[in-house]
Amino acid sequence: MTTKFEKSLQKYAELTVRVGVNLRAGQRLLIRGPMGYGVPHSLKPLVHYLAEAAYKAGARFVDVMWGDDQLELLRYKYAPRDSFDEFPLWKGTGPADYCRRGDAILTISATNPDLLAGQDPELVAASTTAAYKGIKELLDSTSRNDVNWCVIAGARADWASKIFPKLTPEKAEAKLWDAIFRMCRVDRDDPVAAWQEHVRDLTSRSKYLNGRQYTALKYTAPGTDLTIGLPKGHLWLAARALAHNGVEFTANLPTEEVFTLPDLRRADGVVAATKPLNHAGVLIEDFSVTFKDGRAVEVKAKKGEATLKKMIETDEGAARLGEVALVPNSSPISQSGLMFYNTLFDENASCHIALGKAYKFTLQGGTEMSDEEFAARGGNGSLIHVDFMIGSGEMNIDGITESGGAEPIMRKGEWAFKV
Repeated sequence: MTTKFEKSLQKYAELTVRVGVNLRAGQRLLIRGPMGYGVPHSLKPLVHYLAEAAYKAGARFVDVMWGDDQLELLRYKYAPRDSFDEFPLWKGTGPADYCRRGDAILTISATNPDLLAGQDPELVAASTTAAYKGIKELLDSTSRNDVNWCVIAGARADWASKIFPKLTPEKAEAKLWDAIFRMCRVDRDDPVAAWQEHVRDLTSRSKYLNGRQYTALKYTAPGTDLTIGLPKGHLWLAARALAHNGVEFTANLPTEEVFTLPDLRRADGVVAATKPLNHAGVLIEDFSVTFKDGRAVEVKAKKGEATLKKMIETDEGAARLGEVALVPNSSPISQSGLMFYNTLFDENASCHIALGKAYKFTLQGGTEMSDEEFAARGGNGSLIHVDFMIGSGEMNIDGITESGGAEPIMRKGEWAFKV
């Protein structure tokens, strides 16, 4: 007999295949973990339901890249210290092959936020940079929306225990699954219809902002006084996107954001993070970033500062911005009151910005531009793309017009315009 949890897991898988990647008959589907790492074996039931839903949708082939946290820890314990700049070639060429063939990519984000806590930041940085380089073709392809791709989450005991430390690992994992289902609208009678309505609302917000074509955004909040320039021809996007292979898809489940690219040369002021950032298995907490002429010139953190500094030293673009995203404080994820320690969820609880690569599809004609042309128009290039949360119920955001006037976009963390 199928349990209630199994039914929810099955609905989640079907939603991912139908609304997330929106898999087309004849496509192959690759299921992988983030940063080239594999999917934890504890998520086998979810992967099996995903494969079932994919084949029912007409998938030609479904493949999985499996992984194991203990293998990663053993590497840090025993591997030669000069070997952390190595990355298996096949972990990059495999996903890239799917992209070249116009197939679909699904990433399951399910990491232990404290996995690499206490490890040498130099080694963590070397390993992370090697992984970014190893999957660069995949990252470039998804940044252009060459194919239909999606990122979802899967619960696991060690991650869940971080969120619910007072519960047993088993109860914590069950509670995290409930939260994932709720945030992804799986608990609705018709999750697909619920998502279609949600997408319409977000799209109306993006259309309004595209009509305004602000030259900059002004952020003010406790610890934050930041102005971010927007390039001419920037595109505000939300929820649904059209891939070059002709398939409409939803890149993130859940998603509550409306986003675009900033001008890499124009960011000035200081911004305080309102939620911790889990990067490369290290938790960065209570941090701020100061920008001048588009570049991060100072970072401070009470925890994980060394990792944060190493992150922005990855390459020239790592210290500049590649995304600005607007999320109301009333989003379901924010109102849950939970800190997920996972960017997929936490970024959808709060306005956020991203250090590193800008998505070419957020600029008019961007996907047809060379990297040099894109940069000349204000689009940032980097191996990394790391979101961090800056929004709160005290955040005000103004759009700066061509004439220098200011129009309210958000007040006290909520939309200040009607659609």
